[in-house]
Amino acid sequence: MTDYAVVNPATGETLATYPTITDEALEAAIAQADAAYRAWRDQPVAERAARIRRVAELHRERRDELAAIIVREMGKPLSAAVAEVDFAADITEYYADNAEKITADQPIDILGEGTAVIRRSPLGVLLGIMPWNFPYYQVARFAAPNVVVGNTILLKHAPQCPESAAAIEKMYADAGLGDGVYTNVYATNDQAATIIADRRVQGVSVTGSERAGSAVAALAGQNLKKVALELGGSDPFIVLSTDDLDATVAAAVEARMDNNGQSCNAPKRFIVQEGLYDAFLEKFTEAMTASKMGDPFADDTVLGPLSSLAAAERLQEQVDRAVAQGAKLVAGGTRDGAFYEPTVLTGVTPDMDVYREELFGPAGVVYKAADEDEAVKIANDTSFGLGSYVYTTDPEQAQRVADKIDAGMVYVNIVLADSPELPFGGVKRSGTAREMGLLAADEFVNKKLIRVAG
Repeated sequence: MTDYAVVNPATGETLATYPTITDEALEAAIAQADAAYRAWRDQPVAERAARIRRVAELHRERRDELAAIIVREMGKPLSAAVAEVDFAADITEYYADNAEKITADQPIDILGEGTAVIRRSPLGVLLGIMPWNFPYYQVARFAAPNVVVGNTILLKHAPQCPESAAAIEKMYADAGLGDGVYTNVYATNDQAATIIADRRVQGVSVTGSERAGSAVAALAGQNLKKVALELGGSDPFIVLSTDDLDATVAAAVEARMDNNGQSCNAPKRFIVQEGLYDAFLEKFTEAMTASKMGDPFADDTVLGPLSSLAAAERLQEQVDRAVAQGAKLVAGGTRDGAFYEPTVLTGVTPDMDVYREELFGPAGVVYKAADEDEAVKIANDTSFGLGSYVYTTDPEQAQRVADKIDAGMVYVNIVLADSPELPFGGVKRSGTAREMGLLAADEFVNKKLIRVAG
């Protein structure tokens, strides 16, 4: 899909369409980004940081307008949309605050005489290919650190997010960064391939599906370009012991239902020690099905529509296939347009497709584990390795399990705890890079050694 349009998933109404960029305009955008890089990289770090700080301020000043846009584009409940705008502002501000630290020389203790430092410098024009599920947050964590270090950005957003894409570009322009420092392009997939191949473009970052990541990585490899991937996840939520089962279940449901269930690092597999399994399943099912589904602009809505009719149909097909293969449908499993009921599955075994798949929507699978070792075995028996969650009252067990889990992130007794200073990313088929935190600013820089004789 490369037709850029705002289609309200709650109603199915097409609200606006946007033309894709022409090849001539794309060539001009690349040239402008390259020319802008030559000037932007030479701006004092403090000046770059000041401009990025203004971008953060504009997020907050335009909060209500920005939030309403993404409710229309992808169905996120309004309260969640507002929270996303605020988080994008926080992330952007974090890189303004830490600009000097990000770009500072790193001295090396050398064996001989003289000095040596690692000096970080920008690479040039970067392409960002961003997804629809967090239209502002995903862009902020890619663009802000890279613009601060001196790179320039071409941004290809998801085809269903053209209005938020334009709004982001306008904030960068209104913050005074100058033409070409941040450019939104309504590009087709073929045009994205053209951008990756262009000698003036030095790297590409993609957040999306395994298929998209594989395609982009192949193109980047063919053209010897640095690539950063943040892909899918099927995160485990392991419950080994708890002093408050109700609170644990509430955390599980809150994390699963976040963003209408469409978050890469949401828990999707709930692995429960057998002594707690029956009580957990009962309470989890009750809480999931009690989630208020409806108009995403309504104050009391917890669950809006999925991002599109196609997304809801895809989830329905996965659940229906799981049941046909022998899984038990404990609750949910029905669709009304792009709305999909909160759904709970049990009895999933390794021979079923859903055991290996990511359920991108308000559906979770609950597994029973005999003990810690079996819980870890189930958790790691996946091609994904993004995030994970461990609930236990035993601190030593928490550390032990955290060490054993094959994932880029482990959260112990807490959910929805992402923060600008914490690196985000995974292993295995969940990705190859880190975003947010100081590590994000190291993805697309030249770590240049400067060795001076004594």
